[in-house]
Amino acid sequence: MEQAIIFKGIEQSKKINEMKSKVLTFISIVTFFIAFNGNALNNKSLQGRGFNIEKDLLLVQLDCKTDVDDVQTLAALVTLLSDSKYSKINYHAVAGTYGIQEGLYVPPNPLFELAVENNWTDAHENMEAAVLKVKDIIKATLSNQGDIWIADAGQSDFTARLIKAIQSDIPYISISQRNHVVQHSDWNEKVTSPELLEFVKKNADYHKIPDGNVVGNGTPGFRSPQYKGWRSKISNPRLREIWQLAIAISNKYNGKEGRYNNEAISAGGLDFSDLAEVCYILGIQDIKDTEHFFNLYSR
Repeated sequence: MEQAIIFKGIEQSKKINEMKSKVLTFISIVTFFIAFNGNALNNKSLQGRGFNIEKDLLLVQLDCKTDVDDVQTLAALVTLLSDSKYSKINYHAVAGTYGIQEGLYVPPNPLFELAVENNWTDAHENMEAAVLKVKDIIKATLSNQGDIWIADAGQSDFTARLIKAIQSDIPYISISQRNHVVQHSDWNEKVTSPELLEFVKKNADYHKIPDGNVVGNGTPGFRSPQYKGWRSKISNPRLREIWQLAIAISNKYNGKEGRYNNEAISAGGLDFSDLAEVCYILGIQDIKDTEHFFNLYSR
C-alpha cells in the first residue's frame, strides 16, 4: 500500500513538472513575440511611414544658404521621382527656406526651372507670397483628405509660417496630425529661429532622423567625396542635363565669397544628403550610399 502511494506521488510530481515546463515554454514564446512586435514597432517608428501616393503631398524645402548641397539634392530628388514607382507622387519644391544663419544665398533658379519647371516656389524672392502660394497647395491636399509631408532640407522657419497660415485659414483641421515634418540635421535646427522651431515641434508631427551625411547610421549616407561615377550611370538625357547644371552651380558657388566650403564637392564628389529625409518619408530603406543610389535609380 505504501509503495502504491509513493508511486502515485511520483507520477503526480512528474505531471506537475511537465505542466510547469509547458507553462514556462508558453511564457517564453509569448515574451518573444511581444519583444519581436515591440522591436518591429520601434523599427517602424524610425522609417518613413504612411505616405499615400494617391492623396498626399510631398514638400521639399531647400534653404540654399550657404551650402551648395541643396542644388545637388534637387537633382537627386528629380532622379528618384523619375523612377516609375514614384513618378506619380504629388510634390512641390521650395527654394530659399532658410533660417537665421549668416552667409550668402546660392542662386538655384536656373536649376529649379530646368528640373521641376513650374512646380516650385521662390521663397527667397518673396517670403510672404511664397507662404500664400504653398498654403493654397497644402489646402487643396487637405481638402482631398491627404496629408502633408515636409522634407525640411534646411531650417524650419518657413514651415512654421506655413503652419500658422493654415491654422488661421482652416482652424477646424488638426494640422498637427496631418502635417509631418522631417529634419535630419542638428545644424539646421540650431540655425532655425528657436521660437519657430519650438512652434513646429508642438504643432506638427515632427521627426528628427539620423544625419544623411553619414553612412551606416540608419539613414542613407549621400555625402561622398570619392564618388565620381554618376556620368556612367545616368542614361536619361534630361537627368544628365540636370546633374550637369547642378554640379556646375555647385562648383561656381562652393566656398565663394564666404559661403560654406563643402569639402566633398571641393574634392569632386557629391553631396545630396538632404535627400535622406525624402527617403524616410517614402519608406525607402534599402539605400546605403551615393553609389547605391545611382545603381538603383539612375536608369
